[in-house]
Amino acid sequence: MKLFIVGQKWLAAQFLKQCLAEGFEVTGVAAPTADDALAVEAGKRGLSAQVADRVLSAGSIPDEVDLICAAHAHCFIPAATRARARLGALGYHPSLLPRHRGRDAIRWAIHMREQMTGGTIYWMDDGADTGPVALQDWCHIKPGDDAATLWRRDLAPMGLRLYSEALRMAVIGALPAVPQNDELATWEPAMRGGLLSRS
Repeated sequence: MKLFIVGQKWLAAQFLKQCLAEGFEVTGVAAPTADDALAVEAGKRGLSAQVADRVLSAGSIPDEVDLICAAHAHCFIPAATRARARLGALGYHPSLLPRHRGRDAIRWAIHMREQMTGGTIYWMDDGADTGPVALQDWCHIKPGDDAATLWRRDLAPMGLRLYSEALRMAVIGALPAVPQNDELATWEPAMRGGLLSRS
């Protein structure tokens, strides 16, 4: 299976390593900057790395890609781009979708004093974190957790594990696509430095 990875920072770089270790062909990557961890890791491995900080264009996707995989990606992947991949695009979101759609899902789960949260692999569509769910798992939010602690301890490793399982299922055509229940959906605005952002 041929993959194209879009994302940033530690999670995307680790996901690239994991995909290659598991025998998947990665045809290229897109990161928000040329010095992002994903772009740097791709360069070490002789892979093409593009910069896409707001929108991933259809022209960025090589021919014969099977699946676009987003790992900590904040750029929009429009329908024309997703259509360049045979199966479409998967994303990882650090919440139990449809709860906490949006960029600061972990902070909001902690702010709302929830006792558990989780991660979701979902089929990307034109909405923000609204596509059908493929896989989910959950974890406890421990007393004293902040967003960084919870991300490093549970949610980032969970994303890698869920992606590994999802790709194995996609190879055999067995990856689910369960529509999200919009009656249960929440959307929270972005936070900056623990404060609500007006942007």
